[in-house]
Amino acid sequence: MVWMVVPGVLVLAGAALLVGGVQRAIVFPATRAMAWSPAEAGWDYVDVFLSVDGHTTHGWCIPASQSRGVILYSHGNGGNISGRMGGIAIWRDLGFDVFIYDYGGYGNSTGKPSEKRCYQDIRACWRWLVEEQGIPPERIVLFGRSLGGAVAADLAAEVTPGAVILESTFTSAVTLGKEAFPFLPVGLLLRHRFETEDKLARFTAPLLVVHSPDDDIVPYHHGKALFERAPEPKTFLEIGGGHNDGFSETGEPYVQGLRRFLDPLFPAN
Repeated sequence: MVWMVVPGVLVLAGAALLVGGVQRAIVFPATRAMAWSPAEAGWDYVDVFLSVDGHTTHGWCIPASQSRGVILYSHGNGGNISGRMGGIAIWRDLGFDVFIYDYGGYGNSTGKPSEKRCYQDIRACWRWLVEEQGIPPERIVLFGRSLGGAVAADLAAEVTPGAVILESTFTSAVTLGKEAFPFLPVGLLLRHRFETEDKLARFTAPLLVVHSPDDDIVPYHHGKALFERAPEPKTFLEIGGGHNDGFSETGEPYVQGLRRFLDPLFPAN
């Protein structure tokens, strides 16, 4: 009887981890403390605070010296914007302003994180860029890494930016969860579903999908599936390294891949 009971206990224990606040903590391992600011790199920047559903969404707008566009940067599910210096530096070196923001419950953004709140956050940032700053949509790149790709994809299905870049992104949180926990009824329990692949058919902007075969968190086949389902025009960039360090480990080939995709769309001034 023991061999029958133990799997049942494991399933119940796993199910408990996927409900309530524990599920939120697993999906959104946010941190509040800000470990770094753009001033420490000697960069000019503006603190941006936006009202979102009774809460505040915080971000940094960091200009490049000679801007040819703006990166609306949606980060992964861990930490907060203060841990993204390396990624920001790459975009600035490529000649792009960066507007990076935190989801609700991350950093200086108030409230609690959720799938709905993430989508509200990026829409507030888009409106700030287009309506308040007067930046033409075609000069904006929606960039998302990991979970941030799912957030960017949701907006890209409704607006037409200059380009969309989905890096190390999953097809859906449910599919990823089922692969990681095949013994759990993830489809029934997971509230934050982030169904990226279902948004692709409505993309109208050029798309770049970036993924590594060595990704240890989001398997490579997720990136390939997103690319295959997306409409043209689209490009795939294969990088090396793990989920969190692939772009930095790949180094110059990663940067050159971004440049090949973006240069025809955003000519240097």
